[in-house]
Amino acid sequence: MTEQEYIRRAESLKEQLYRCAAVYLGSPSDAVDAVDEAFYKGFLAYSKLRQPEFFDTWLTRILINVCNSELRRRKRELAVAELPETAQEEFDALPLKEALRRLPKDLRDVIILRYFTGLTLEETAQALDIPRGTVSTRQKKALSLLRLELTDE
Repeated sequence: MTEQEYIRRAESLKEQLYRCAAVYLGSPSDAVDAVDEAFYKGFLAYSKLRQPEFFDTWLTRILINVCNSELRRRKRELAVAELPETAQEEFDALPLKEALRRLPKDLRDVIILRYFTGLTLEETAQALDIPRGTVSTRQKKALSLLRLELTDE
């Protein structure tokens, strides 16, 4: 894969990756930063990609790792400093976003990749490095939990 081909393919995924990061991080500005960092990390490592046909899932995996790093960093910051009183007012309280945030991480990852990023079952399995059947099982469980939570409200 050449440098130009990397740039072309990465640009074609920009919108899909942004949607994924926005759901993970909950903030449009953080999502833009995460996508930029994933592009940069991918650019540094694109020559190591052995199978270019898996480029989409490879770059998505890099983005997921960047988002997880950001979420870990946030947890450390929150442990040190208390939230101001106004932080709760800024919180986006849409029922679906709330329900997604309450899902266990492994189930949330599948839902974000499948429905917000638009990956297939196979691509999701590759991105999360788990079997396809596990993706299907987690998807069914997550959807049933979401359905229960959203119909209760």
